[in-house]
Amino acid sequence: MNEFDFIIVGAGTAGCTIANRLTENGKHSVLLLEAGKKDNYFWINIPVGYLFTIANPKTDWCYKTEPEAGLNDRSLGYARGKVLGGCSSINAMIYMRGQKSDYDHWAQLGNRGWSWDEVLPVFRKSEDYQHGSDEYHGVGGELKVQERRVNWEILDAWREAARESGIPKIREFNRGDNFGSAYFQMNQNRGTRWNARKAFLDPAKKRKNLTIITEAQVEKLGFKKTLSGIRCKDLSVITRSGKETFHARKEIILSAGAIGSPQILQLSGVGPANILEQNGVKTNLNLEGVGGNLQDHLQIRTIFKVQNTVTLNQKVNSLVGLAKMGLEYFLLRQGPLTMPPSQLGAFARSSGNQNSPNIEWHVQPLSLDKFGQPLHKFDAITPAVCNLRPSSRGHVHIKSSRPEMHPKIALNYLSTEEDQLVAIEGLKFTRKIMGANALKRFGPTEWLPGIDAQSDSELLEAARNLGTTIFHPVGTCKMGSDEKAVVDDRLRVRGIQGLRVIDASIMPTITSGNTNAPTVMIAEKGAQYITKDYE
Repeated sequence: MNEFDFIIVGAGTAGCTIANRLTENGKHSVLLLEAGKKDNYFWINIPVGYLFTIANPKTDWCYKTEPEAGLNDRSLGYARGKVLGGCSSINAMIYMRGQKSDYDHWAQLGNRGWSWDEVLPVFRKSEDYQHGSDEYHGVGGELKVQERRVNWEILDAWREAARESGIPKIREFNRGDNFGSAYFQMNQNRGTRWNARKAFLDPAKKRKNLTIITEAQVEKLGFKKTLSGIRCKDLSVITRSGKETFHARKEIILSAGAIGSPQILQLSGVGPANILEQNGVKTNLNLEGVGGNLQDHLQIRTIFKVQNTVTLNQKVNSLVGLAKMGLEYFLLRQGPLTMPPSQLGAFARSSGNQNSPNIEWHVQPLSLDKFGQPLHKFDAITPAVCNLRPSSRGHVHIKSSRPEMHPKIALNYLSTEEDQLVAIEGLKFTRKIMGANALKRFGPTEWLPGIDAQSDSELLEAARNLGTTIFHPVGTCKMGSDEKAVVDDRLRVRGIQGLRVIDASIMPTITSGNTNAPTVMIAEKGAQYITKDYE
């Protein structure tokens, strides 16, 4: 009863996608394990419900980063989905593939099959695009990609101001070169969140060869030494029934994400030997790269007061506004309750020596002191600028041999001169846009960081005080062939048979933008490799 062909750890974006693909032909038995519960919490379906799912133990692991020296010793809440659908149940829903250069760089590093031209058909395969099929988009796939369902005058004006500042208006991102400004497309279905459970797991749940167990936390993997090397054969899991062991005839697939996958490997004795020894874990394989190479997008949230227009601040701070928003949503599935955290985006080069866009803005028609706190009483907008290609690197390391203890998460934001310079340039560029003619009638006044910050050193200090995560951790089980690579370009763990990692942790370098769509693509590719290997 506890033996399956394939065992997938983590029913997030990657795990749900893989489970769907591996059960399609009916030939393989698949077990999907999820540490969280079912995704039946009320606020998951309503797009603006991310406000109530992030930092909520019902749906979030509620990790904390280590105090960050680059952020003036601040520790950040680090949301990761702990629920069916994983991060796709709590994220911003933004469908963003990244840029052509991201994937071509992966291929240049020696990863066969991962160039833009090779991954584009994989993106198209899973897509159900609102505007129909073309050379960049697919229809009929599981993942719905649709347009926004609410408009804001101030965002239209910001987009025009960006055009005045040298950033052209474009139809959409996701075509390889994102230079320009456009409204984000989202994983929604007519105003409701379209997570990985709905997209990929619901079709698979009807198949007899799929078993799903929720509230199942993996303790560690089990290995067997054979004449041909080390083989991953089983895993021990804490379920509602107690401790259980599940056996894999063919492979175990880690899809627990950029925090969970390296943690499970390290708990199982696969990782840097010194870290394992410090925590009383026997080393099965000294694989130095496990947990290293952590990358994330740091956003700097500037705030500008505005007038002569309506922002979400005004609506939320009015009983009439709240009532109207509720009616719009529940009657028409339109209005502010359909909003992701950001609606408008823009990509540009921070300076002339960049080969492709290296900074991105997420622009919000609202403002607040920090996530989870009430919106301001005054009207304001938040143009948040982030470095798309950070050179800073962090790590994920276990702090105990106990699986229930959260690992050490250290991002090392702004630890390189290059990242510091891009932060300064991003703040200057934001001010340039906010000073354009298109915004003058709204009288924008800088609230944060404030006009007192003028010199480069003052702007860098502002970045340290305002910088925060966009929740895009990747890279901690990176793909490659160098000594720090954890998986090969078919996502097999180096030095261990019968074990793969398939999630955002395999990215050698972070993609330009939100990471959920690339994670779907990675899962599709991984499933193709597995299927071909076991034909």
